Amino acid sequence: MIFRRKGKNEDLETETDEAGTGTADPRAEGPFDSTEVDPELLEAEDRIDLGALVISGLPGMELRLQVDEQSGEVQAILLVVEESALELRAFAAPKRSGIWDEVRQEIAGEATRMGGTATESESSFGTDLVLVVPVEDPDGKIYSQTSRVVGIDGPRWLLRATILGRAAVEPEAATPLEQTLREVIVVRGDEPMAVRESLPLRLPEGAQPVEGTEQA
Repeated sequence: MIFRRKGKNEDLETETDEAGTGTADPRAEGPFDSTEVDPELLEAEDRIDLGALVISGLPGMELRLQVDEQSGEVQAILLVVEESALELRAFAAPKRSGIWDEVRQEIAGEATRMGGTATESESSFGTDLVLVVPVEDPDGKIYSQTSRVVGIDGPRWLLRATILGRAAVEPEAATPLEQTLREVIVVRGDEPMAVRESLPLRLPEGAQPVEGTEQA
């Protein structure tokens, strides 16, 4: 199910910069804030309510939640489809400015420190990062792991999506995961939060927790 963000008079597909030039709006087709969609969409049968994030499932998709071992708090959502996965994390951001440009630079710097590479690329979501970093498997062997990190600035939030596995290197495999990302609804709420604080996620019945402590 693909839907568009509500506007005052019509669907919003472009936004205007300071010079008055129309530019493509990366969020014209989603992901959306909960205030931008009809309330009934949040409770639709094909929706999975995970607290700050409401998602749509894919056929054959496995849902896992990464849980901090010490605090027990859910840190991220992992959607696994065949040989690919989509990791979702949401963070608080300032009211008038996004933080993806800053966070993207930090992620790139960390990849470099790990002995890997970080390359910026443009997509319909804006500027992404393609990371290639060395990873050690359980047998002690080192191999290169490729991932694509997508950052989307919304109203007072940053949604960070990491595409893993085959979808990170094969565009056609990424299509269903990108569609799922477009259909995410972020429930930011009105409460004050520190910038970069994780938006609260909750564990649905039947989910499989996985240890994880990564932050933005």
